[in-house]
Amino acid sequence: MWYNKTMSNLPIVALIGQTNAGKSSILNRMARKNIAIVAREEGTTRDNVVATIDDAFILIDTAGLKDPTDDFEASIQDQINDAIDAADVILVTLDSTKYFDQKDAKIAKDALKSKKPVFLVLNKCDLGESLPVTEFRALGIAPENIYYTSATTGQGLSELKKSLGTILLRDGVAPARRHGRSAPHTSVVTSGSPQEDSSQTPLKLALIGRPNVGKSSLFNALGKKQQAIVSSRQGTTRDVNRVTVKYKGRELEILDTAGLRRPGKREVGIEKFSAIRSLAAIEEADVCALLVDSTEPHSKLDQALAGQIVEAGKGIMVIVTKTDILEMDTNELLDDLERDFDFLPYAPVVLTSSETGQNVTKLFELALEINENRHQKVKTSDLNAILNEAIISHPPAGLKNTRPKPKYIVQTDICPPWFVVHGHDLKLLHWSWKRFLERKLREKFPLVGTPIKFSYRDDKKD
Repeated sequence: MWYNKTMSNLPIVALIGQTNAGKSSILNRMARKNIAIVAREEGTTRDNVVATIDDAFILIDTAGLKDPTDDFEASIQDQINDAIDAADVILVTLDSTKYFDQKDAKIAKDALKSKKPVFLVLNKCDLGESLPVTEFRALGIAPENIYYTSATTGQGLSELKKSLGTILLRDGVAPARRHGRSAPHTSVVTSGSPQEDSSQTPLKLALIGRPNVGKSSLFNALGKKQQAIVSSRQGTTRDVNRVTVKYKGRELEILDTAGLRRPGKREVGIEKFSAIRSLAAIEEADVCALLVDSTEPHSKLDQALAGQIVEAGKGIMVIVTKTDILEMDTNELLDDLERDFDFLPYAPVVLTSSETGQNVTKLFELALEINENRHQKVKTSDLNAILNEAIISHPPAGLKNTRPKPKYIVQTDICPPWFVVHGHDLKLLHWSWKRFLERKLREKFPLVGTPIKFSYRDDKKD
């Protein structure tokens, strides 16, 4: 593996291109190299569009950001522009069975204008109808950077990853080995290198939120409240300000995403917010502080950001800013938060003011507590006692002649804690019973601030 331990953040590789080229499938396939169990559950969050690949780079798929009616989304062209701006390497992705059109040509031209390394990924080559490479050379991408791939069979993806490693090393943006990687999708990571001692690596706390919500002010306030500043870096290639502080003997690296806007170019919602860079910051962090403005109504964007944090398996706390100018009753505000973030009952809420310093230091305490909860290991005997109690108190419903029969539960991973329920006909389990089981687990083990993941596996019947 090609690591450079002097670097502290991972380079970004962006998949760009039109819809139906297979970008999401490529991301899933590349991420799956280190994934043992994949489970898609219905819920309040949405599929991720970002994954850490082999602890080496962050891969971002713009296909997951394509609904312009969502406050969290931009137009497809805006997404492509964001990806080009944010990325260290760009993968222009096309369907190898179709001739490219003017839209494809513009995407390739914009990518090449960035002067960043550009690869042409010709996907779906397993279909046996791929066009010859000569049909794509007019796009202007260097022949040595053209790859035929198949997200279905994996063909060409190993070679592509090797080339990405070479280009990242050559350009001096080789990645650092990260501690505490999580499953990039709803999945359990069981392979890869051994984890390092979490107490010896800086805990990464990312400040996430809409523009003007107070991220920079809180970032500065946190810098003043720490015991000792270890280092400070501004304006990295991903426009993330960073400061490493020491609190109670533990180093915390604070990531400020306040620079993620284009002044004067974008006006509302995502138009002033770089989803690409925020997703990368979420993926890099151990714990995310989701900032919401006490003086403004909570938006779909706040909820979407919370969903991305949960989907990535990161610790989360909700930070209410600007409470020194709050005019509404505090209890009313908390009621609004509970309603708008009802899918985050385990996330602590902190009322803060960067101006007065109210509760600023508490964020350090919470970050340490949440990170410890992300590493929580629960005894199998305790888990099965909780499962049996849940079955007895609320037997899972089934079909007329078939009932799901959960047999036992084990924990398979941490960061976040991941639990696998074994049994028969578990596909019949209703989502409400699954949430009931999670509530029973959290009653015994609060696990404040960390999402927990469940998978359900049908074993062969005796």
